[in-house]
Amino acid sequence: MGFKVRKSIKIAPGVRLNVSSKNIGVSAGVRGARVSVNTNGRMTRTVGIPGTGISHTQSSSISAKRPASRPRQQPQPTAPPKPKKIKPGLTAPAWEKQLFKQLSGPGDASVIHAVGQQTPAAAPTAAMVEVLRVAAPNRDDARARVLLGWLFDSGYDPTSDPFITKYVDTAEVSIPVATGVTAMMKWDRQALGLLAAELEQAAGDPERAISIVEALEPTTVAAVSLAELYAEQERWADIIDLTNGLTNEDVAATFLLIQRGTALREQGYFEAAREALKEALRVRSRPVELRHLALVARGHTYLAEGKKAMARKDYERVLADNAAYPGLTEMLAAVSA
Repeated sequence: MGFKVRKSIKIAPGVRLNVSSKNIGVSAGVRGARVSVNTNGRMTRTVGIPGTGISHTQSSSISAKRPASRPRQQPQPTAPPKPKKIKPGLTAPAWEKQLFKQLSGPGDASVIHAVGQQTPAAAPTAAMVEVLRVAAPNRDDARARVLLGWLFDSGYDPTSDPFITKYVDTAEVSIPVATGVTAMMKWDRQALGLLAAELEQAAGDPERAISIVEALEPTTVAAVSLAELYAEQERWADIIDLTNGLTNEDVAATFLLIQRGTALREQGYFEAAREALKEALRVRSRPVELRHLALVARGHTYLAEGKKAMARKDYERVLADNAAYPGLTEMLAAVSA
């Protein structure tokens, strides 16, 4: 095993010098916003909302062009969690010992499922172990959808499961809640529900996804997920109600303002739509995916008003950053006719 060296030295308020065996880097910023640069030529920008779990990280070569925007991806769970050092005692029930064995090495779905069948009281725990050890690591979205949906409907919460809290060192799960907004969350009922909703949406059942998110605790992350789901169903009045009184205070608010602008446009309130999108674009440090989304939404608003020249300006701003933006060719054609 090779030796690793890593040291972080504070050189000024908010600025640290990071030294490792491979490179030297400097990071600067405040809680919720940080930029790091190292001697390998990599720059990393991280913007987050303290206390919410929402963050956006972008890494690039200092000399490279800005990466192209990509279509929204399906949820990509993290690597399987590792078992804690504690082990079941001699008097532990058989099902507990059997599930514990599945925490090391590749999990066996048939064995885990059998435990739940043989001991109904342990079925929710077995389902969660299968999610963590088999479905998530193998990217089996279909199976994860079934398991998470059943767990959510049964009222299950991983943080209240004695087996999970005692034996499993659960890693965080990364949930792409919406374009430009990713939530890193601990495995609790909120994360379970959001991931279940994302899988339902990806499988083509937005109504089921909406019913799940609406049943969750009303957090900022849930509001972002719900706004996108409402937009997919063209529930414009619901989006407007959900986003009343918003200002552009964070990444989540930016996304919600874009959805609000779109909803107002679809309701025929063009000036109000442009005001919402203007607020969404006010903070230029937001993720590039969100800026593109806001510019396209404002371009669509101008086009709906018959202002093709103004729409073209917004579309061309996106073109300047990313000529491969989905649908951009058709958008430019619509304002060039």
